[in-house]
Amino acid sequence: VKRSCPSCGPEPRGEEKKGRGNPISVQLFPPELVNTKGLYFQAFGGRRRCLSKSVAPLLAHGYRRFLPTKDHVFILDYAGTLFFLKNALVSSTLGQIQWKRACRYVVLCRGAKDFASDPRCDTVYRKYLYVLATREQLGVTGTTGSRACDCVEVYLQSSGQRVFKMTFHHSMNFKQIVLVGQETQRALLLLTEEGKIYSLVVNETQLDQPRSYTVQLALRKVSRCLPHLRVACMASNQSSTLYITDQGGVYFEVHTPGVYRDLFGTLQAFDPLDQQMPLALSLPAKILFCALGYNHLGLVDEFGRIFMQGNNRYGQLGTGDKMDRGEPTQVHYLQRPIALWCGLNHSLVLSQGSDFSKELLGCGCGAGGRLPGWPKGSASFVKLHVKVPLCACSLCSTRECLYMLSSHDIEHHPAYRDLPASRVVGTPEPSLGAGVPEDPGGAARACEEYLSQIHSCPTLQDRMEKMKEIVGWMPLMAAQKDFFWEALDMLQRAAGGVGQGPPTPES
Repeated sequence: VKRSCPSCGPEPRGEEKKGRGNPISVQLFPPELVNTKGLYFQAFGGRRRCLSKSVAPLLAHGYRRFLPTKDHVFILDYAGTLFFLKNALVSSTLGQIQWKRACRYVVLCRGAKDFASDPRCDTVYRKYLYVLATREQLGVTGTTGSRACDCVEVYLQSSGQRVFKMTFHHSMNFKQIVLVGQETQRALLLLTEEGKIYSLVVNETQLDQPRSYTVQLALRKVSRCLPHLRVACMASNQSSTLYITDQGGVYFEVHTPGVYRDLFGTLQAFDPLDQQMPLALSLPAKILFCALGYNHLGLVDEFGRIFMQGNNRYGQLGTGDKMDRGEPTQVHYLQRPIALWCGLNHSLVLSQGSDFSKELLGCGCGAGGRLPGWPKGSASFVKLHVKVPLCACSLCSTRECLYMLSSHDIEHHPAYRDLPASRVVGTPEPSLGAGVPEDPGGAARACEEYLSQIHSCPTLQDRMEKMKEIVGWMPLMAAQKDFFWEALDMLQRAAGGVGQGPPTPES
């Protein structure tokens, strides 16, 4: 039992406090929600480069998801309350903008289901916040009472002022919203409870004008042409959309030829007159979740394997090289991530070791501090110099800041399955990296296989890289893996090679 109010914060445990005025309300929170929630951020600019904690809405029932905008951060809790965290921005003596902790928060709205803003990584474009919510509407002619209807409310991110609202028929029940396209042709994609996709187009440049107009809600082509598909979730950027079905299938919409070429390596099947045509990705197993960047993406399947695809000019796919991939390519030395993020020419993975410690790995371009500790970047996933909160569950990276959300997730993290032995081809089973194997004989056989793989490498440098790869597979604590990787790097440099961090699967 915690007694709290928005202005005073929590008070000591005990009975209701009586006295003059209204009594302080008693709020009940599960301990895992109270003690673990927090929003942490690390600014890329300025002298102070350490993890800081933002002000926490004490009345929030856990943290479901968050979104940083140009000036502020918005957090949605599991009760449907959307909080508006107002950040303090100050100018440094060098003229650069520095981020301080959020100084205060207010409740933006209640009854929210989901929210979205401009999908680009640069928050300067996030002028408006689109909130999918449920509202009670007065009965129409011939009826009595009110009924709940879904609606989309548009707020100015700078002030929290509502500037636009569209209400749907009470028979339409949505659960997710994403945006795609530019400001003048902003497409809102809405996912229904039944797994169908609807879309409408608005002109953002006219939203703040005091007039009303009608928008057309239409069934998206992926649901019109493939009516048997039941979409479970969506992801989007400014020029493409990704759909994951309830059966773990993945379908793509790509709206520009440049992004299509980056993702698939060819323009052979691109039709500029039919940009909504869904393209199926060929994958070996059911996909649980994904991350979508501008011209690259990451997928995580039911066995905890990570597949990357798209442009690899900066090494953002983590494959150890800078060769583009036109189809999903597995990153062998990473398994069972907690969260995945594809940002501006870089990728991040939040992982958990066998000792339950959390660590943040990154690859790609390190310019602007986006890979803390690795300013020159890396073509392989390397451990970043970031202290990860124990209960971190999601992350995102903007041009200015790295954010990590810490909360007890009542929906739990993905429950990965062990890869069947019959499907393992030349690589150890992921279960060996998830904990201590129960079968000592199986562990011994795996070590023999490791030695055989090392022996088959033709050169000393190849053997070093293979050993790094094997260390990533073995059930070691994070500190032990760091030690072995660093020791192997030292030996590789002494032998005249150039090694850095975890292995490359191409070795």
